[in-house]
Amino acid sequence: MSHHSTPAPASLLEARYGKQPPLNVALNATFPAFNPTLETLLSHRSVRAFLETPLPPETLEWLIAAAQSAPSSCNLQMWSVVAVENRERKARLADLAGKQRHIKQAPLLLVFLADMAMLHETAAAQKTPVDGMDYLDTFLMAAIDATLAAQNVATAAESLGFGTVYAGALRNQPEEVIRELNLPPHVFPVFGLCIGYPDPERPAQIKPRLPQRAVLHREQYSNSDTQQAIADYDATMAAFYSSYRDADATWSKQSLARLREAESLAGRDRLREAILKQGILLR
Repeated sequence: MSHHSTPAPASLLEARYGKQPPLNVALNATFPAFNPTLETLLSHRSVRAFLETPLPPETLEWLIAAAQSAPSSCNLQMWSVVAVENRERKARLADLAGKQRHIKQAPLLLVFLADMAMLHETAAAQKTPVDGMDYLDTFLMAAIDATLAAQNVATAAESLGFGTVYAGALRNQPEEVIRELNLPPHVFPVFGLCIGYPDPERPAQIKPRLPQRAVLHREQYSNSDTQQAIADYDATMAAFYSSYRDADATWSKQSLARLREAESLAGRDRLREAILKQGILLR
């Protein structure tokens, strides 16, 4: 059951698009197939304030079952996850990830891994060559598998009333994360996922997304309206941010600043080097 009061589909669309619904969708319309799954998905918000209340017993196992229900490329299942609940370890990982307090605060941190070690070990045990492991596409499959699994967990957790937020900043200092989690060669941390009960005193809001006309292309790619869509979205985000930060903080300014130079990547400009150190080749 969703942890939110049951909102109308129109109110969720309005929150997700900042009063700019997709073309051909009227806010006063009712989609006849709207259901609790769509409600959970459209209600997503990144929670960065958690209660210290631990999760109920067996929650982790159910969440991993949801993760393993995600699609897997060629059924290779080249992902795994480290569940971190120890306060001291979470604090160390939070420091490595730009001192993000929610990593330390959430009762559960899941670190999702592109895990190519399992098949390397299997190949060694069966004395079978696996030269195909050394190519970029293989690592990409592993990272995508981890991502699909994690998103299943996020949706499952939110359907149970928990809050979630991803922690991509664990890639800022990947070598240190690898040491902290004792990861073997051929395993790489892709991101973290914080899970816990949202703090009702510091509620998270649904963040508007780009208009659908900026991301939805029919039949062939077309960017004829992209810049106008971005201008409209910048206005939407300025209004969204004005409630708690500088109204001049638009999406385009923030995005371009994040990508301005190598230093803007906060250490992730070294990611290829860190991946290669793990014995993962990218031919």
